[in-house]
Amino acid sequence: MMADTISNPILDSINEGVFTVDHQWRITAFNRAAERITGVRRQDALGRQCSDVFRANICEEACALRRTLSSGKPVVGATANIIGVNGSRIPIRISTALLRNQAGEVTGGVESFQDLSYVEQLRKELEARYTFEDIVGRSPAMQSLFEVLPQIAASSSTVLIEGESGTGKELFARALHHLSPRNKKRFVAVNCAALPDTLLESELFGYKAGAFTDAKKDKPGRFALADGGTIFLDEIGDISPAMQVRLLRVLQERSIEPLGATEPLKVNVRVVAATNKNLSQLVQEEKFREDLFYRIRVIHLRIPSLKERREDIPLLVDHLVAKFNRLQEKDLTGVSAEVMARLMEHNYPGNVRELENILEQAFVLCREGQIEVRHLPIELRPPASATTAEAAPTDMRSAQRQMIEAALARNGGNRRQAARELGINPSTLYRRLKEAR
Repeated sequence: MMADTISNPILDSINEGVFTVDHQWRITAFNRAAERITGVRRQDALGRQCSDVFRANICEEACALRRTLSSGKPVVGATANIIGVNGSRIPIRISTALLRNQAGEVTGGVESFQDLSYVEQLRKELEARYTFEDIVGRSPAMQSLFEVLPQIAASSSTVLIEGESGTGKELFARALHHLSPRNKKRFVAVNCAALPDTLLESELFGYKAGAFTDAKKDKPGRFALADGGTIFLDEIGDISPAMQVRLLRVLQERSIEPLGATEPLKVNVRVVAATNKNLSQLVQEEKFREDLFYRIRVIHLRIPSLKERREDIPLLVDHLVAKFNRLQEKDLTGVSAEVMARLMEHNYPGNVRELENILEQAFVLCREGQIEVRHLPIELRPPASATTAEAAPTDMRSAQRQMIEAALARNGGNRRQAARELGINPSTLYRRLKEAR
């Protein structure tokens, strides 16, 4: 058998699982690491069909080894899940190649696989440490927000959230609601910029039957629907002066007047407002009422743009890759070093939403393995005149410099602590700092 032609002591010295198959897909070699990872003994694996031993999620339709045997090309870095003898799911990373005899004839295939269970566990621990509700961030700015959110949520004070479009203002508003004593009641979101005044007024405050021609029956407004809970007024900087007056009265009196009603209706609602504009400046320009500004700005949160927290990009990428793997039922391993470099360099006028869109497009174009530069939107790819070999070193140096500088900033310039956080030796950090300059 083929197992006799390959030195088992050599295979057994390898930390990765390795097995070989013949043209009938019978396992002809199975090293010690393969035994350890799968829980299957060598004598039980030899001679059996590899699909019977591994029971992997790619065996039926996307077998990497089958692809190599049919195309002659190796597969590097594909991911899969196998089922261990105890029924547990084991994530693995796969590489495959053709197996040839001394005459150069193809006699089968060889596959090596690495157990990713520990890597997945570390990723989950990292996500747990730096994820708050659905918000991801390890930067000092985000960590300081995470610290105060529970205290803000415990109160009923009105909150103003300022930040550029795409920074996740609604995520913060939802987090405040979920953490609050009001979380058993509704969270109601309203985009104030999406509706003209007449429609916005009826949406917010509702109307009584007969208030106008088409009002056949009573309609409760968003404030009434959110009674006991939270109402999120997004893009509040875009409402008209007339609507500002109506909203000010609601905040002062904690009651609403539906169109056509003769009596005000008391509501117990926590208001969280958000805007991508500078409301202080709008107040100075007399485009936004000063009294309303101070009514909604009892507590103020500013969400930093993505370019202000670039050290969060690798964490966000991991989070989004895991999210799209779940949604699209794929097993992509992540992004290449060059892709990460380009993502670190980008300015993100659309912030986190733009990063999410970039990765969603990449998931559509990338079927397996890891996301490469060719899967990115064209504006993030290198110019056609520049080869990958020319472009990658500059991008990698820039990305390394940004990540190291961010780690140094978080650790007050202490290089030893920064190196420990990045998982590298201090001497390696010194060398990379020198190379990046």
